[in-house]
Amino acid sequence: MKRYAYGWITALFFLVSIGLHWLFGWWAYVDEAQTHRQVPELASYLVEMGRDTFENWQSEFLQLIWQVVGLAYFLYVGSPASKENDDRMEAKIDELLKMAGGDDAERLIRKIDDRYLRAGGHAKPHGHDLGYE
Repeated sequence: MKRYAYGWITALFFLVSIGLHWLFGWWAYVDEAQTHRQVPELASYLVEMGRDTFENWQSEFLQLIWQVVGLAYFLYVGSPASKENDDRMEAKIDELLKMAGGDDAERLIRKIDDRYLRAGGHAKPHGHDLGYE
């Protein structure tokens, strides 16, 4: 749960905002129907709100998702500007700890990895053969 807190918070914001959007849309729809002396119909409302929601998503939401999530994904999977330098630095520090700390080094490295939510140690940089394991 802790690892995905940002995702859960984002999902909560999304659900609350879309719920409120549709609730206020319903109230406006009912008010407009009563102004024209018509009975509000749920099917007609769903079609209208669905159209309006997807129209907004196409122009703003999907574009923003592609820019943020798409770029973040491509950086994560191996762009030269990704975390390659961080992994290199971590590998160097791990090796220094092993040289200086002896038997305690592995325990210390595992403790640090657990504290900073690193699963399975350090990722290998993409496209590089380190030549040692």
